[in-house]
Amino acid sequence: MRLRLVAAALAALALAPAARADTTTPTSPVFDSKGRLVQTPLVPPPPTGPHLTKPQALHDLEAYPKVRDWLTRYPKTGLVDEEDYSTTDKTWTVKVWWGAAGEIAQGTVDDATGVVTEAWTGPQVAWGMARGSPGAFGGTTINDPWVWGAFMAAFLIGLADWRRPLSLRNLDLLFLLSPTASLWFFNHGDIFTADPLIYPALVWVVLRCIRIGRTGEGTRGRPVWPVWVLLAATVFLAGFRIGLNVEASNVIDVGYSGVIGAERIWAGQAPWGNFPVEDDRTPCGPADASGEIRDRIQADGRCESANPLGDTYGPVAYESYLPGFWIFGWSGKWDSLPAAHFTSIAFDLLTMLGLFLVGRRFGGARLAATLAFAWAAYPFTQYASNSNTNDVLMPCFLVWGFLVCTSDAGRGVFSALSGWTKFASLIVVPLWLTYPDRRPKLRYVLGFAIATLAAFSVVLLEPDPLHELAVFWHRTIGWQAGRDAPFSLWDWRQYHARGLPDLHVVQRILQVALVAGALLAALFPRRKNPLQLAALTAALLAGFEIVLTYWLYTYIPWFYAFAAIALLAPAVAVAAAPSDDDAEELDPVSAAVV
Repeated sequence: MRLRLVAAALAALALAPAARADTTTPTSPVFDSKGRLVQTPLVPPPPTGPHLTKPQALHDLEAYPKVRDWLTRYPKTGLVDEEDYSTTDKTWTVKVWWGAAGEIAQGTVDDATGVVTEAWTGPQVAWGMARGSPGAFGGTTINDPWVWGAFMAAFLIGLADWRRPLSLRNLDLLFLLSPTASLWFFNHGDIFTADPLIYPALVWVVLRCIRIGRTGEGTRGRPVWPVWVLLAATVFLAGFRIGLNVEASNVIDVGYSGVIGAERIWAGQAPWGNFPVEDDRTPCGPADASGEIRDRIQADGRCESANPLGDTYGPVAYESYLPGFWIFGWSGKWDSLPAAHFTSIAFDLLTMLGLFLVGRRFGGARLAATLAFAWAAYPFTQYASNSNTNDVLMPCFLVWGFLVCTSDAGRGVFSALSGWTKFASLIVVPLWLTYPDRRPKLRYVLGFAIATLAAFSVVLLEPDPLHELAVFWHRTIGWQAGRDAPFSLWDWRQYHARGLPDLHVVQRILQVALVAGALLAALFPRRKNPLQLAALTAALLAGFEIVLTYWLYTYIPWFYAFAAIALLAPAVAVAAAPSDDDAEELDPVSAAVV
């Protein structure tokens, strides 16, 4: 009996390997005779490496229509590529370079599907602003076609001459609104279509205002609305604009720089060279969507959001933010920045008020209501307000300087404040210096000098004021003079080798012509009235924008206030401006434009 048991055991051991060898791992669920699950299939673990290879990721990006069309501009032999796989989000980042042009294409490829989820070409590679990100400037609300269209409709309905639909006045209004087409393409990332579409409006303003500056006559026509309706609409729009800024706007780096500069001044530092930077400083905050950690520990030990290129403006661009900083302070971070909102709203309303007073002084109640409404209903002024930039500060100071244009010292003070905010308005200094005739005015020089000294007094906060002036020059004019950008026609030369025009020489010729025009405007006409001063100011500022390499839609308000004065003043006889000797003795209305 015992021998049989041993033999059976040995037989079982001999057969066991064979039985195990016949056993297969199930590839589907196993159920017993009663339908109960008794065994599940073994699922192999997913692969740890990428599904695509580097050549496959490159091929997928190069086959994407937008990238494929762009790469045809460059010889295949000169292309250099780089592919990096991210284990975090399972995507490939693919970059392509070509010779002196640098990086010409970049994209993101999903590893599992090979689908291109992002693709940037040409200027979009280096410039996030060129990618058409929704709401990047001004937020999504002001860029909504219905909201923008409502501003346009109010502008046309309120200001058009409906008695003469084909009038020159109505054509002026259409040209002022025409940059809307350019903005639409800009918002969709089509820079090479957007750029050329801005110049018809700028050229139109220059030509029309030169003519008005030469003749001193306004344009026929006027709004059909009664004065009280224009004023009521202006008040409503002003409230609506404030609400848009508070509830539906963003603060871009320009507005952020104003708050930083104000804080630095109040802390006892000049702005230039003292802005928060990133470099190798210790991070103190989370990374943003692009993986960049902007919050860093600065030299004073404080955690601040970096804005290394924000110190590129004149002193008044930072001093103007002091009231907002005093009221709301600054957390050190690029947060909602209520001080920036406050400053944008304040200067927007001050410009509107200044235009109202200009109209009242030089044309009575109707022109006052017309000019205030023209600012409130114009969508590009709200675009600048909703972006919370410093671009309204410059024209605001000039508008108030125009209000006191019969005072040489007053013109000098306000043109200095404007020029030391944004340097563009310095182009009108020869014109304002010699108004109303060809003679330079000593009082203007004194007013300009006093305001300049007051503005630059912030350099005294530094141990070496002369050195700080050198830093100012290097960080502002020196840096901006060599600035490149794809947001105008002039810097397309970097793509010239592949078919886009190089207009560098044309730009230099126009820049020389602009300077010559600024000098000629000071001499001709020999004697000017206020309407001519406004028209020539608008022509010079719009001309300055034409020759700029770095241009944005927030710059339109620079010239718009004076274009509105010149183009909307009715065509009636204009009284000669008073001389320096009797300007202060005359009733202001006696020097009225209309």
